[in-house]
Amino acid sequence: MAENGTDCDQRRIGMSKEQHNGNFTESSLLSERKRRDREERLNIVLWRQPLVTLQYFFLETLINLKEWTIKLWHRRSILVSFLLMLAVLTAMYYAEGRHQQYVRYVEKKFFWCAYWVGLGILSSVGLGTGLHTFLLYLGPHIASVTLAAYECNSVNFPEPPYPDQIICPDEEGSDGSISLWAIISKVRLEACMWGAGTAIGELPPYFMARAARLSGAEPDDEEYQEFEEMLEHAETAQDFASRAKLAVQNLVQKVGFFGILACASIPNPLFDLAGITCGHFLVPFWTFFGATLIGKAVIKMHIQKLFVIITFSKHIVEQMVSLIGAIPSIGPSLQKPFQEYLEAQRIKLHHKPDSGVPQGENWLSWMFEKLVIVMVCYFILSIINSMAQSYAKRLQQKMYSEEKTK
Repeated sequence: MAENGTDCDQRRIGMSKEQHNGNFTESSLLSERKRRDREERLNIVLWRQPLVTLQYFFLETLINLKEWTIKLWHRRSILVSFLLMLAVLTAMYYAEGRHQQYVRYVEKKFFWCAYWVGLGILSSVGLGTGLHTFLLYLGPHIASVTLAAYECNSVNFPEPPYPDQIICPDEEGSDGSISLWAIISKVRLEACMWGAGTAIGELPPYFMARAARLSGAEPDDEEYQEFEEMLEHAETAQDFASRAKLAVQNLVQKVGFFGILACASIPNPLFDLAGITCGHFLVPFWTFFGATLIGKAVIKMHIQKLFVIITFSKHIVEQMVSLIGAIPSIGPSLQKPFQEYLEAQRIKLHHKPDSGVPQGENWLSWMFEKLVIVMVCYFILSIINSMAQSYAKRLQQKMYSEEKTK
């Protein structure tokens, strides 16, 4: 009897091991298949499969339009209210009267703010390459205002949006009358709107991780999967990058509002991880967004503004140009285009647009314009590729569901 009982126990242990091995094998096969499907989707790009990519892009666009139409129909009362308000605003916009001066003022401010908020949102996605719009737009804008303020000895430029170029006012101040605070105040609106846009751009990772946690689904997002793997191997993390990510995750999780504020207040390439962490641990929306908005639109923006303004102050720029000229052999040749560019900017600041002065184009400004065009084109291509890959993911999920029903 004892021997029979021992044999039964051994058979049960063997069966449980086989079942465990079977589940492990099935799980490994599923993960391998998901990996192959992800690699297949990543190959759907315009420069590898142009026809398939364009076809999937248009199909995904039609599906999104259909989904948005259904959502709008379910919220038709809100849509009707919005259309009525838009009709009233349109009537006020075109109606003649004394209110037109206020309408024009609000219109100018609205589009100026919307422009910088939009650039801030695009900065969070890096224009598809990780390059922030601060380097392309806001930084050069602050630098140009700083150079103009020191050259004109005044910040009494036209109210934003500026004309095609900044022109010195007729009455210039005395030398040394420009203060750092005056320049900060001049660019505060643009900088804060850009910072608010970057805060809005951090919301998608938060909502994605929050929805995944509440639904129990596993989103096919590389950053979220990397976050889950980091949580699983938190105790064995050895390299600096993993420890830095864990430090951000622990700070946000344990400190809460002030931890998020600290991460958002400094230039932090790992802040996407903070959004995913807050969503995963179900941090309240206003706790996350409020701390992010204050950190990015107020604290960090003033730090960045100070850095750019100090860097492009008159004496610092002159010292940098002289240091370039001191480089052996190639110094004078490198120094010349910078001197020409600064001289051209000074001439533009002291001449009216209709004065007939020829406006030459410097190679630095020409390269900057072409760089912006290339970045915008690449951003559009990245949107097309992303939408095509989303449609490919739909097809793969449909295939999974059909296999499960068989």
